[in-house]
Amino acid sequence: MKSLAELTAIRDKMKARVAIREGGADIRIVVGMATCGIAAGARPVLNAFVEGIAQAGLTEKVTVTQTGCIGICQYEPVVEVFVPGQEKVTYVKMTADKAKEVIEKHILNGKPVVEYTIGKAKM
Repeated sequence: MKSLAELTAIRDKMKARVAIREGGADIRIVVGMATCGIAAGARPVLNAFVEGIAQAGLTEKVTVTQTGCIGICQYEPVVEVFVPGQEKVTYVKMTADKAKEVIEKHILNGKPVVEYTIGKAKM
C-alpha cells in the first residue's frame, strides 16, 4: 500500500493535469480526438500538450481540451490554437515532437509555427 504522502503527491499531480483540461484560461489548445484523429496519433499529441504546458508552468494561462471531428480528416492529427485577439491557428499532421515545438514557439513566444499550419500543408 502506498503511504499517505505518496497518495497525496499522486492526487496533486493528477489535479494539475485535470485543471489544464477543464478550461478557464485565456489560451485554448484544442486537439481533434474523433476516431480518425485517434487512429492518426492524436492521443500522444494531446498528452504532449498537457505535459508540456504543465512543465512550462502555464496551467493558469493555457487550457488543453479535446473535441470531436474538426472536418479535415486527411490532415489528422489536427490541433487548433485560440489566442484572444488573434485568428485561430490550425496545425495539421501533428506529432508529439511538433507539439513541443508549438508550445515553445507559439504559446511561449507568440510566433505560430507556419510550416505546420493548414496553409502550408501539401494538398
